[in-house]
Amino acid sequence: MTHPGTVTLVGAGPGDPELLTVKAVKAIQSATVLLVDDLVSPEVVALAAPGARVIHVGKRGGCRSTPQSFIHKLMVTAAREGERVVRLKGGDPFIFGRGGEELEALHEAGVQVRVVNGITAGLAAATALGVPLTHRDHAHGVLFITGHGQHGAPATDWRALAATAREARLTLVIYMGVSGAATIQDELLTGLPAATPVAVVHRVSLPGERQVVTKLGDLAATIERDALASPSVIVVGDVIGSVAAAAQALRLQFG
Repeated sequence: MTHPGTVTLVGAGPGDPELLTVKAVKAIQSATVLLVDDLVSPEVVALAAPGARVIHVGKRGGCRSTPQSFIHKLMVTAAREGERVVRLKGGDPFIFGRGGEELEALHEAGVQVRVVNGITAGLAAATALGVPLTHRDHAHGVLFITGHGQHGAPATDWRALAATAREARLTLVIYMGVSGAATIQDELLTGLPAATPVAVVHRVSLPGERQVVTKLGDLAATIERDALASPSVIVVGDVIGSVAAAAQALRLQFG
């Protein structure tokens, strides 16, 4: 009888292998099969054991992707064959990573599964900017939201989010929002001032990372002007302006 295999959903973080958790590295190194998303950097995949089988199951917003049902089938089949499967996902499996869907599918199939968290791109983007997502004086909370909803699902109510962000003093962290930036900008402007600070971080923590700080009223034009594409994270909120002002003061003081 084949020994039952396992599946581990591992968050690979934003790309820099030094941002992996120790538990994630151990899981990657012990895997016999790895199912890898497109946004996982080659340096992270290189941590796999020499004999491990690496299967790329591309998942990237706006691009052709491996059907989610097929990924479920691959995981279940490999686990039933006794493999130690690692599902290697960019960022964190439970933040816009379809980790919940995969967990449900594995549970239904009777496959043993565990989850290893990773640093999500929104947090890494804020840190790259030197910005706290929450701040006692500027932001009492943070809201993570996708700018690219499931096909056929109701559209995100950006107007309601803008009103909530203004009233509750929240930082908005928008994933997969570059392609819909014009609509997001127009809708958010119904509840937030045009001067609200905004930052866009492209390829956070990776070679070629780019950061642009602008205002909400100029968001779409800035993205077009600077040719910012996916993967990018958009951060909206006063924390950006406060920290940017402090950094400018330091530059003026120390040259």
